Amino acid sequence: MNKDTSLEKIMTVLTVLEYPDKRLRKVAEPITEFTDALQTQIDDMLDTMYDENGLGLAATQVDYHHRLVVMDFSEEHDKPLVFINPEFEVLDDEANECQEGCLSVPGFYEHIYRAAKVKVKALDRHGKPFELDVDQLMAVCVQHEIDHLDGKLMVDYLSPLKRNRIKTKLEKAHKLALKEG
Repeated sequence: MNKDTSLEKIMTVLTVLEYPDKRLRKVAEPITEFTDALQTQIDDMLDTMYDENGLGLAATQVDYHHRLVVMDFSEEHDKPLVFINPEFEVLDDEANECQEGCLSVPGFYEHIYRAAKVKVKALDRHGKPFELDVDQLMAVCVQHEIDHLDGKLMVDYLSPLKRNRIKTKLEKAHKLALKEG
């Protein structure tokens, strides 16, 4: 009898904060220590992002207020990217219109203008610095997730009327969920 003695990682899915939760407005702090707890946080955020079918997730969205972003653009969910203390600079001023969604603003997709090409500088999960020039969808995602770390949401790019409509609908949905739960 061949007994499998390998340890399987237990998937941990975190709760994603939803607009208009005030915790989404908190500015994230830089990460200075690369601990086992940070590695667990990264893995839990990846599990959460995959479970929610997202392309990216900022730590602020799961009530962890440190400068950490995870992304994965592969169909198999096997090419995770980790950005610690990310910053970006615009490489192409041309505005790129993209229909954006957000795990913290579920069910809404809005046209947002973002820079078409950016250079992102960050540390990987082990603290090693790296740079990437990205465009198209990944450039949009980088800017979107770094906005989260700065306490900014995609709804901030919308008119006050549209932003209030989304807020009202999500507040009603939250109240209904509490009633049913």
